[in-house]
Amino acid sequence: MTRNTLRGLGLFAATALVISITAGSALAKPKKHKGGGDTSPPPPAADSGAAPAGGGMTFEPEDVTKKDSGKKKAPMAFTPEAVKPTGPAGPPSKVLERALKLYDAEDYSNASIELNKVIEGQSGDDEANKQRAEFFMGKTLFNMKYYSASLSYFDKIVQKGPNHRYYQKTLQWLASLSRFLPESAGVLEKIGKYTKGDLDQPALEPVRDELYYLLGRYHYAKGNFKDAIDLFSSVPEKSEFYPKAKFLEGLTHVREYHGKIAADAFKAILRKVKQYEDPDKVPKALKEAEELANLSLGRVFYSTKQYNQAIKYFEKLPGADAPHHGVAPDWGASLFEASWAYFMVDGDSKALGNIHSITSPYFETEFYPEAYILKAVIYFNRCNYDRSQEAINEFNAIYPDLRKEIDGILAKYPDNAQFYDYILKIKSGEAGLSERAQNAAAGALQDRSLLKNIEWVNELDRELKAIDKSDPAWKSTAVAGNILQDLTLQKSLAANDAGQLARNRLQRLASEIQDLMKQSIKIEIEALNGLKGALTAGIAGEQSASINPNAKNYNTIVIDDEHQQWPFKGEYWMDELGYYRFKVANKCGR
Repeated sequence: MTRNTLRGLGLFAATALVISITAGSALAKPKKHKGGGDTSPPPPAADSGAAPAGGGMTFEPEDVTKKDSGKKKAPMAFTPEAVKPTGPAGPPSKVLERALKLYDAEDYSNASIELNKVIEGQSGDDEANKQRAEFFMGKTLFNMKYYSASLSYFDKIVQKGPNHRYYQKTLQWLASLSRFLPESAGVLEKIGKYTKGDLDQPALEPVRDELYYLLGRYHYAKGNFKDAIDLFSSVPEKSEFYPKAKFLEGLTHVREYHGKIAADAFKAILRKVKQYEDPDKVPKALKEAEELANLSLGRVFYSTKQYNQAIKYFEKLPGADAPHHGVAPDWGASLFEASWAYFMVDGDSKALGNIHSITSPYFETEFYPEAYILKAVIYFNRCNYDRSQEAINEFNAIYPDLRKEIDGILAKYPDNAQFYDYILKIKSGEAGLSERAQNAAAGALQDRSLLKNIEWVNELDRELKAIDKSDPAWKSTAVAGNILQDLTLQKSLAANDAGQLARNRLQRLASEIQDLMKQSIKIEIEALNGLKGALTAGIAGEQSASINPNAKNYNTIVIDDEHQQWPFKGEYWMDELGYYRFKVANKCGR
């Protein structure tokens, strides 16, 4: 069993990284809505009551092109229509004039009633004025905080294309909606209808950098890497979207197998951080980008077999003793992946120390079943067959039974909508599972794609509750009824999709455990054969000692002047994680 054959066991042998990055606000101060003018969208209100799509930068190791696999077509999307260019708008009807005055007075409920009459053809307005009413309906619902309903009206405009009078002006409102709606709402797909040239219009100056970034994300998700790189690289360094865009630019180069160019993009983020003399003044988005850049650089260098460089960057992620900004969300992953890099350079002591850290109670909701396999392999390679068998025993004491429990969870509710309700109980700890199954399932359900879908269901639920609590007079109108019907359908579909994603994630966990069980059996057989050979050699007098004096020594732990050595006595301390070392006796003859 050689390192080359084992490299396939690593989680990062083939790097396919996907992130979800939430955009922040970048709008200039809005103009006052007077005279029914076509103004810029307002910035998010401080008391909006809506949960923004926030959460900052996140990372997930899945293939972006498969992200939406198995999902139904997004609800409230409209088939593109062939719309003839409209001429100059005729005089607005009294209904439209009244609607625009109500909008200017911020009486959005009554404005929506009048606008709906225009849209439905009840006012006698021409097509140009109907299009104006559609645009203002989208703005009205945005201001009423019915963001998904607002998106549906702007989507009608997008689907009609450039011949719609408000096609270009809708783009700025889509940027605003991207801050309130999770990615699963499909805002990026609407923005993706536009070209980079569409972003050059002067009215988009306040949000142009954000739109470069958002349109780049759309093209990245679609695999249009050349367009994505062009858009990401168009975001200037002074922009608040620069760290996110530069990280995704690097990630796109990774997808193109351009490792050196990818590394240059990631290092640009690190140079940006160094411009701040005080680490406490580094913006949150830039700090998150720095952590992701270091992790990605580690993966890039590992993939090019530059293991010591990989270790350097893996170890830059802030751990339990980090003085600034706390522990990085991907610190556990960096410890595990660094352990593979250490193994590749004969750093067994540190590799085993990292495994000791990530299998501690502090990581009880983060599962690294492969860590036990790596541990067994390290001991096997040093002919410590008994210790290799112990590692396999540790794995077998946990994961075969856990896989059965996960299969039981999956079989409990075949219907995806019911399964969605069940995963909410798992996330809240109310599903009645064993501690081991609860931790494993809850950890698996932290999948970022799934969390975005749950956010979408929650947003739809919020809007439905808002309608229920709205003024009875407005709630009884046709426009409210239409919105209620659409939101109800969307929520049903979104919950079904989220249930399917959760099922897929747990099925993937069960499959991963099954694959590792097969690997553990192979290692166990080889370890037993090795142990049998060692015993036979000992009986024949060919092995005079358990440790070969001519074998390479891995049994020394080097301590520098800045550290002290303390024996581990069975008690974990948070600030010791990542610092453990193991002595490994080499019993082989090589």
